[in-house]
Amino acid sequence: MRIEGKLSKWNDDRGFGFITPSQGGQEVFAHISSFPRDAQRPRLGERLTFEIEVGKNGKKQASHILCATRPTEKPYRLSEPIRPTERPYRLSKPSRRPNKPGLLGRILPIALLVALGAYGYGEFTRRLSPPTATTDRFSDLAAPVETSDPVASVTFQCDGRTRCSEMTSCAEAKFFLRNCPSVAMDGDGDGEPCEQQWCN
Repeated sequence: MRIEGKLSKWNDDRGFGFITPSQGGQEVFAHISSFPRDAQRPRLGERLTFEIEVGKNGKKQASHILCATRPTEKPYRLSEPIRPTERPYRLSKPSRRPNKPGLLGRILPIALLVALGAYGYGEFTRRLSPPTATTDRFSDLAAPVETSDPVASVTFQCDGRTRCSEMTSCAEAKFFLRNCPSVAMDGDGDGEPCEQQWCN
């Protein structure tokens, strides 16, 4: 059922107002989306016809508003409700999305932190651990032994032998005593190996 009334209040900036029915009663809320799309702004005191429906907030509001003083392009039909397609009276604010870094912008700092952490951890553990004697001991494995023996050009290497009976010369016994672990060739601890067999 259509009701007649006049536009009694209008807030153009916000796009809404109130219609006072001609038969009397409470003012009815009217939104810009319910007015015809004829590019004319609603005017105070303008004669209108409208229907009443319940809005999203549960309150009564005017819908399918027609302006009696304006020419209509086609007659109003209930089967074709007027739908808001554009809002010419409301200025929309541009959406401001915060600039988010892309996938590379997120992964690169993480990878850099992981690499720096691994490097720092390696340096920290290297400085904490004392230098091992095995690296110094085995660095001379293939070095020639300096002796006055004619066999001075022969090179020796630790091969697991630990006793004098397994040696072939005094120079070899001295090399093993100086450079190889777990040898049992210096019984009296004076630094001379195999004193009874090779170095007498």
